[in-house]
Amino acid sequence: MPPVRLVPSATDPLPDLSPDLPPDRQPSLPCGPAPGASPEQGPSEPGGGGPPDAAQEVLRRVFGYDTFRSGQREIIDHLVAGGDALVIMPTGGGKSLCYQVPSLVREGTGVVISPLIALMQDQVDALTALGVRAGFLNSTQDPDERRSVVSRLLSGDLDLLYLAPEALRSEATLRLLDRARICLFAIDEAHCVAEWGHDFRPDYLALSMLHERWPEIPRIALTATATSRTREEIAQRLALTQARHLVAGFDRPNIRYRIVPKQDPHKQLCELLRTEHPGDAGIVYCLARASVERTAEFLTDNGIPALPYHAGLDATTRATHQSRFLREDGLVMVATIAFGMGIDKPDVRFVAHLDLPKSIEGYYQETGRAGRDGRPATAWLAYGLKDVVQQRKLIDSSAPDQQRHRVLTDHLDAMLALCETVECRRARLLAYFGEESQPCGNCDTCLDPPEAWDGTIAAQKLLSTVFRLDRERRQRFGVGHCVDILLGHRTEKVERFGHDALTVFGVGTELSQAEWRAVVRQLLAQGLLTVEGDHGTLLLTPASASVLSRQREVRLRRDPVRVRPARSPRGKRQPSGSLPAGAGATAGGTGRAVGAADLPAQAQAPFELLRSWRAAVARAQGVPAYVVFHDATLRQIAVELPSSLSALSGVSGVGQAKLARYGQDVLDTLAAGTPQFTSSQAVGEQAVGDQAVGEQAVGDQADGEQTAGE
Repeated sequence: MPPVRLVPSATDPLPDLSPDLPPDRQPSLPCGPAPGASPEQGPSEPGGGGPPDAAQEVLRRVFGYDTFRSGQREIIDHLVAGGDALVIMPTGGGKSLCYQVPSLVREGTGVVISPLIALMQDQVDALTALGVRAGFLNSTQDPDERRSVVSRLLSGDLDLLYLAPEALRSEATLRLLDRARICLFAIDEAHCVAEWGHDFRPDYLALSMLHERWPEIPRIALTATATSRTREEIAQRLALTQARHLVAGFDRPNIRYRIVPKQDPHKQLCELLRTEHPGDAGIVYCLARASVERTAEFLTDNGIPALPYHAGLDATTRATHQSRFLREDGLVMVATIAFGMGIDKPDVRFVAHLDLPKSIEGYYQETGRAGRDGRPATAWLAYGLKDVVQQRKLIDSSAPDQQRHRVLTDHLDAMLALCETVECRRARLLAYFGEESQPCGNCDTCLDPPEAWDGTIAAQKLLSTVFRLDRERRQRFGVGHCVDILLGHRTEKVERFGHDALTVFGVGTELSQAEWRAVVRQLLAQGLLTVEGDHGTLLLTPASASVLSRQREVRLRRDPVRVRPARSPRGKRQPSGSLPAGAGATAGGTGRAVGAADLPAQAQAPFELLRSWRAAVARAQGVPAYVVFHDATLRQIAVELPSSLSALSGVSGVGQAKLARYGQDVLDTLAAGTPQFTSSQAVGEQAVGDQAVGEQAVGDQADGEQTAGE
């Protein structure tokens, strides 16, 4: 479990509660279930096991867990006592319990402010399955549905109410909340208030009014992604500067980070999915809508089931595709950044980027959607020269304000440094968020270290080519032409402009064309070159002079040659042997294989039997399978094989409501060896979540999509 920092406000000093980490890292289950824990619960913190109290009783009775994760208990107690909090916790780390438990302990209704209109139905369904009285109000409901929720709120029949931030612009909504008994406000995805962040939502800027209008009601703001600067901005804009701050570790050791040179990205992606993730659910991110459509079509044509998702699709199509992704196994969602925030699907085995993210915050948020269940997952990015050129041009064309230009450039520079590092990628990623880390043994640079080489002379040759074209000929050209000059290629363009007469013509034959393009890419990343115009012509920067004058050494990365993994007869990657200590199991193979392979042999058949039972129940109810039970719960049942309801109640993730609803069927299924549905009313029920398929306003997640150049 990563360390947790409880950051005191100026008026609320706190002791250092960070637990000591053991010398050996165990990233296979850092954010995943320990024995008796859920995918979002881990071992209790030191001294956490005292006599049962209200919060502990709710945790066991409703959620079916015995212990809180490190840091959760302090925040929950603080909120229950009426204090405010700002929580930074990684995806899958249990943020939601930090407001759900206090909402069930305090008198009244907890109001959750969330930008995820399209997911509110699923969130409410998941809570309802736990026996929590939950509802939502948004634009997708008809008048009768809204009246029913309002009536339940005013009569005290709701534990949790979900609202979109724009709802608080309505005076009618504010008056409604005035009439209700509110026990707390939870501001989810709080990073959306950061004005220059990757998910900025203007409606979040008005949420400081919660404190102004209801100063006595405690508030909690939560996000998975925030640097110290972003945390300060969140605290200031949401009037939480005096709140108690919890910063959990950002490490997701079960995710293997890999960044590969972009050559033929569609074929590279297809190879990844066929050899390492056949049959797995995953997300592929593209910058533009047209690229989303082409990629989804390519995967489908190659036998990989894939769906597109972007703001250009109509709301019904987006909702249908999202619902299918959550409910079906083995689907790949190809999307712009309009998709993914709040997606709770635990068995996403990979997140792939075919285009360079604009910032590390965005990259971390998006890759964090993989491996929520704590099991091995892959974060894969194809990165090339065109990405750098495109992002530099986008910043120059879309950020006329000098301060905004500087912020966006800083974000891109940090992302490029992550791509070009020869050191541990995880350590570089965590350092960006202010967290120190040792080499992880579970990223590409640790497993296959790239070579660093002295590229000073190569940089001088390339910069000199750009300089001579500009100063001697008053001409500017793009990457391809400059590389042709260095390689001595007498192309039609070279001869037409007489560039074979330049002193730099043919001086770079020691490198191949691909290697020269890698040099250009890295010089752009280091700020020693820049681009301008629609054609991406190369220009020197003020920093170029120090290289040309031999005052600065240039270190470059030589990408390792990747050997394709061998295939087994079934098309899956052959086992690669033991990984470095602490790296966990390989991220390859299907989600089903990953779920059962490391179980004891006698538990594998019961696990698959329980998965079949769960799938039928989920289909009948119209909810994602994890709403019924998480894989971690089924795994524990398969290992322990409980034979009574009392024994089943001790399994992590089996609370009272699920025990009453599903318990007997689970026992009957294990006893009969086939799925049983006699007591849970699962089969034949009205599909509770079906109404989510036609939801409106799924495109509310679409802010920030790239549409230029399509």
